[in-house]
Amino acid sequence: MTDEQPPSPYEPPGHGQPYGQPQYGQQHPQWGQQPPYAPQPPYGQYGPSGPGPRPRGGPNVLAILSLVFAFVFAPAGIVCGHLAKRQIRQTGEEGDQLATWGLILSYVFTALGVIACCGWIGLAIWANSDNGTGY
Repeated sequence: MTDEQPPSPYEPPGHGQPYGQPQYGQQHPQWGQQPPYAPQPPYGQYGPSGPGPRPRGGPNVLAILSLVFAFVFAPAGIVCGHLAKRQIRQTGEEGDQLATWGLILSYVFTALGVIACCGWIGLAIWANSDNGTGY
């Protein structure tokens, strides 16, 4: 009797023996145990962040930016809102209400900014017009 140990799954097989196959007359060393390495996905397949259509998990990014820029820099919110509306129509993404509110607030804040600038200019012109009654 010889004290032969079963082949280690970490060592290459003997000459002419295919990988992963027990030698003739031997059983698999430990049935039910995990292989020494994790199985790999087939070549050429991508996970959830790979190319292809976006998953329908959230609203359009431009719609969110439109709402944010409405408070930061309103003209950029107008541009982002219109681009978001176009993308949402084409792709069917969520976020139409966000883009609408971003557009509304951006137009309101832009109008208020224009009125404030015109008022400031008018005030400056009125303050400089002393009708020749200066010192």
